[in-house]
Amino acid sequence: MDIKCDSFGEGAKNLSMCTPTYILCIDESNFVTSQLTLPERDEGSLFSLDGKCVFPFQYRGGIFYDCIKFKAKHKWCSLTKTYQGQWKYCSEEDFAKCVFPFWYRRLIYRECTEDGDAFGRKWCSLTQNYNKDKVWKYCD
Repeated sequence: MDIKCDSFGEGAKNLSMCTPTYILCIDESNFVTSQLTLPERDEGSLFSLDGKCVFPFQYRGGIFYDCIKFKAKHKWCSLTKTYQGQWKYCSEEDFAKCVFPFWYRRLIYRECTEDGDAFGRKWCSLTQNYNKDKVWKYCD
């Protein structure tokens, strides 16, 4: 994909992918540009305004089940199963969701649990088998 975002104007409303130098901050009537920090500083990196996060995704030898904050000011995700330079900043709906039911130790949980947390905070698994994958997050 060979789209540049060197200039912004009326046509910028239709951009979905661009070579990131600036990000569009959009309100009801105006476009504002602000400096963008990239997860990867290579020329092939593409930032999306409207892509869909893919979980889990592979990045730098790791597997990630939620948005990450490597080399960026805000959490971001890959738009491909194996990160290939296509990414976006995460919005509220992009963050990983709890998976129910999930298996933890010898029990199956159908809601967030405090079991196993030293501080009694509720948590959930991001996969059906916590015992195998050990991927989790705190519940809201």
